[in-house]
Amino acid sequence: MKQPEDVQLSREDGEALLARLEANTLTAEDRRVLGKVLTSYFWLLFALREAKLSLKRLKAVVFGEKPKKPKPPSSDGTPSGGSGGGSELPTSTAQGVPSPAPAAPPAKKPPPPGHGRQGADVYRTAQTVECRHEELAVGEQCPACGRGTLYRLPPGVEIRLDGNALLSAVRYELEKLRCSACGQIFTASVPAAAGTEKYTARARAVLALARYYLGLPWHRLEGFQALVGVPVPDATQWDQGEIVGDCTHPIFKWLEKEAAQGEVIFQDDTPGRVLALIEENQQARARAQAQGKAKITERTGMQTTALIVQVGARRICLYYTGRRHAGENLEQLLTKREPGRGKPLVMSDALSHNHAEEATLIRCHCLAHGRRQFTALADDFPSECAAVVDALKLVYDHDKQAHAQQLSAQERLVYHQTYSEPVFMALKTWLEQQTVQRLVEPNSSLGKALAYMLEHWETLTRVLKEPGAPLDNNIAERALKLAIRQRKNSLFYATEHSAYIASILTSVIATCVQAGVNALDYLVAIQEHRQEVFANPSAWLPWNYQAALVPS
Repeated sequence: MKQPEDVQLSREDGEALLARLEANTLTAEDRRVLGKVLTSYFWLLFALREAKLSLKRLKAVVFGEKPKKPKPPSSDGTPSGGSGGGSELPTSTAQGVPSPAPAAPPAKKPPPPGHGRQGADVYRTAQTVECRHEELAVGEQCPACGRGTLYRLPPGVEIRLDGNALLSAVRYELEKLRCSACGQIFTASVPAAAGTEKYTARARAVLALARYYLGLPWHRLEGFQALVGVPVPDATQWDQGEIVGDCTHPIFKWLEKEAAQGEVIFQDDTPGRVLALIEENQQARARAQAQGKAKITERTGMQTTALIVQVGARRICLYYTGRRHAGENLEQLLTKREPGRGKPLVMSDALSHNHAEEATLIRCHCLAHGRRQFTALADDFPSECAAVVDALKLVYDHDKQAHAQQLSAQERLVYHQTYSEPVFMALKTWLEQQTVQRLVEPNSSLGKALAYMLEHWETLTRVLKEPGAPLDNNIAERALKLAIRQRKNSLFYATEHSAYIASILTSVIATCVQAGVNALDYLVAIQEHRQEVFANPSAWLPWNYQAALVPS
């Protein structure tokens, strides 16, 4: 349904139109306007029913687009980045603290990575085929000048890309011979390279990556494989994926043990559905209704938790799907922490589901969540929101410079105390001024955003007190995209067991990605050395398994 043209009707014009409608004295222009209003009404119902409108777009449709105000030029003629309107915050320089020297602007911004032609070095697993010269060899006389001899240079490289199905099949036709006298049948053997199992370790690893990294549901893979002439039922795919999960289970348990000793933990969760648990909820509601209860007492929620743990220079990713929320999964992980270790820094948003045994950790809250509440209100409160956003931008700029200078955790702490603390203190003073002097309605959306910042001020500014404290929870939110991708494609898991297998494989694959390890080769190696993995999983982690492959 096409969006109708806008209807421009003032309040006075609308009241006059209603009066003519009640008096049955409509003009031709009135009928035209009413026709547009009805058309807009039905279009709006259709758009809302089909979920084609965001709240921001709905606001623009109903109230019209707000014209963007051009930024006033500064004294040097360049556009100003200030908020204006008397709500500006003093910067660190205005507080008597020297700001870090600004870096010289680059002459030309380089193109973002991932764009343009790929170099040959990026194809790390490409098969190498040596191509000798058709007519010449090393040591022969030069055919051009006839005086010199030819010697070898580094080879030139050409790349060719081919395509295959996710799973391909090889048909072995075994010759059979029968004796004409005794009838004995002699059958040729399958080549040793073909192995003894129908599905190879590589085939299972490809299925695991397709399901738990690409997020493709089993039935879609079944349809694709049938399309390319190698049909594999979805139930069979699950069986083969479960084998990979079984082989990687000891790796997952060891990763949990390693992650429990981490210094910084990022946590977040997102809804995750399990059909078996949904059925339990339905049975619980039926029991409650039979007993005359208004609501059930059992927990009905289901979610997928992501715990991203920094352990030294490594980053471990752990996923859990089930009844437990993020705080309970974190609490369960920290039971494996060795006694005597210091408290870990735990970054999350301020939702209660993230709370664990808070006495055993140092809680940090996401500064980006606080900032996001103001950016969402920037159209309605431009000067107030700009005051907060511009202040936080200074803090992020300081953190970026600290990383660029490769400062240690302690040096970064001192750097933020020197440059970011004055910005934070000025921001807090401004926030308290807006609240105490009643410059902002407390129950308004802006008032709630201000209250959120003040209520969680200590945990939002942990970067000023703890070495290594992160500014935000963006790492966990990005990691959850892997689970969200699976949910959007597959909708749910059938049982708690299948959800657990998904947690194992998603965790191992995501940890491989963080370690820069080829996840396909890793899953193949874990399957082919299953007994060694179960005997000593610590020697088969993504970052050290290559050493275990080398025979001693």
